[in-house]
Amino acid sequence: MKRLTGILLSSALVLSLTACSGSAPDETSATAAETTTAAQTEATAAETEVAGIPDGTYEGEGTGKGGTIKVELTIKDSEITDIKVLEHQETPGYADAMDKLRETMIATNQIDVDMVSGATLSSTGFLQAVNNAFEKTGAASDLLVAKAAAAAEEKADHYDADVIVVGAGGAGLSAAITAAEDGAKVIVVEKMNNTGGNTLISGGEMAAPGNWLQEGEGIDDSADQFYEDILAGGDNENDPELVRVLADNAMDAAIWLRDDVKVQFEDYMLFFGGHSVKRSLVPLNASGVELIEKLQAKAESLGVEIHTNTAAVELVQTEGKVTAVKAQCDGQDITYNASKGVILATGGFGSNLEMRIANNPDMDEKILSTNSVGSTGDGIVMAEALGAQTVDMQYIQTYPTCDPETGTLLYVGDVRLEGRAILVNLEGKRFVEELERRDVISMAVKAQTGGVSYMFWDEASMQASGVNASHKKEYDNLIERGILVKADTVEEAAAHFGIDAKELQATIDRYNQYCADGKDLEFNKRGELTAFGDGPYYIMKTTPAIHHTMGGLKINTKAQVLTTENEVIPGLYAAGEVTGDIHGTNRLGSDAIADITVFGRIAGHNAAAGE
Repeated sequence: MKRLTGILLSSALVLSLTACSGSAPDETSATAAETTTAAQTEATAAETEVAGIPDGTYEGEGTGKGGTIKVELTIKDSEITDIKVLEHQETPGYADAMDKLRETMIATNQIDVDMVSGATLSSTGFLQAVNNAFEKTGAASDLLVAKAAAAAEEKADHYDADVIVVGAGGAGLSAAITAAEDGAKVIVVEKMNNTGGNTLISGGEMAAPGNWLQEGEGIDDSADQFYEDILAGGDNENDPELVRVLADNAMDAAIWLRDDVKVQFEDYMLFFGGHSVKRSLVPLNASGVELIEKLQAKAESLGVEIHTNTAAVELVQTEGKVTAVKAQCDGQDITYNASKGVILATGGFGSNLEMRIANNPDMDEKILSTNSVGSTGDGIVMAEALGAQTVDMQYIQTYPTCDPETGTLLYVGDVRLEGRAILVNLEGKRFVEELERRDVISMAVKAQTGGVSYMFWDEASMQASGVNASHKKEYDNLIERGILVKADTVEEAAAHFGIDAKELQATIDRYNQYCADGKDLEFNKRGELTAFGDGPYYIMKTTPAIHHTMGGLKINTKAQVLTTENEVIPGLYAAGEVTGDIHGTNRLGSDAIADITVFGRIAGHNAAAGE
């Protein structure tokens, strides 16, 4: 299949798309006149060579990022008349890639089409499913006579605005909204065909000290306590001034998201590892989709333009100030002029294998990634060309409990963050505190047999957490693939993975005694200890996957990018995972959403002011 290139998403997650030039698929050698229709022969594909494509509907399957994709392909008179998606577990936004591919396949009468940028796995799974369905016709794909596709409209060769934001994830959209609210004309440039970045495919949880839910649960918390947690979580390798800004403004950022952007939060919190108290707010459906949809809608209401499928390639300086961004869209060169400032919100480099290995050789191709394919460090490279300083590039975080086959974040695993699950190894033994820092848990998992862990919980914990309902598609897919097992007995659940059942039962009994005594004598697990009761029981196989790059551009408290000499680069700002020195050696869970929102707003405000 062809490599992933620019097909625009027709999605609610795209504000305003400016199409780029495209080309029609190559004509196949066959023509309708040269083929024999299925009606001209009664022989089946299994009995004789098929000269035409039999009319009918055919089902096929493929594997996307979220699991199995099932489609129904309809053929009439050797043409594709319809493609229906019968089943999928893809994230909204990435799932929209399938709609665009469907439109393209029907319009061009081809099944070999370009994938949608930024939705590689979703696109691949859909294409696999369609090709699998077509194989059941017994005909060759070159019997599909290609139709000419309409040429895309070119963009202008330049655009002018007060502020240009590079990247349309959570940080970029927060910056764009703030700048627009301050009266600036804003254009967002996004290289992918959909907005959202890593925020879209995250759980969207946000650490906010002193939040409204803490008050209801009687949890005593403060910005000072959050500050100390961040520093401790990063082994004090963080910049204290940046951490102070994050801690002091996280709560205000949460209120801004709730009241101004209209993000809906659930009525419960999660206790992420490394935090001293439970303080992490959860967006609607525990999904970053809620954040991106609401941020984008807010930006749209303020007149912000978003140009997707447009890759920034160079920053332009005029008399030392950054005044423009050079970009490309399907080969077309475009210049985005910024009269007041440019904000880099391009994310980290978790999907850039070469950059990962160059900074940390342990983070090689053997480790899967949770990241968007767009996380390739573009903003870092462009800024470095101007003499920008980078920090903490060697610190690359893995999330400890991911899908062992795809690297995808497993939200069913949030039962652990509610303190209702334990992690065991193949030998049936606990080996780490379940609410430890991500890096600590990941290293502990890596040391276990096969480099995997097994998350165990009971039916009461399942009902209390509700993860099987709130993440039903994921749950069903994990059960279908055998990565998650539900069984009436501990022995039966353990047998599914070959876990030592006798030792696992002993581990459970010992843990239950800790719960009764109110003290975890093995790992001093924080939070409330809840004993396991009757079945059914659940065990889920997990492994660490690359999740966050702590390193990036050095900024000051105004989100201005600094040179290697610690001098401000005029007109250049940065926010989000493209920056470094905020999280030190390790980012605590749910701190990213706080980070991108706080510094996104700071960058937007200062860029709009031209400071």
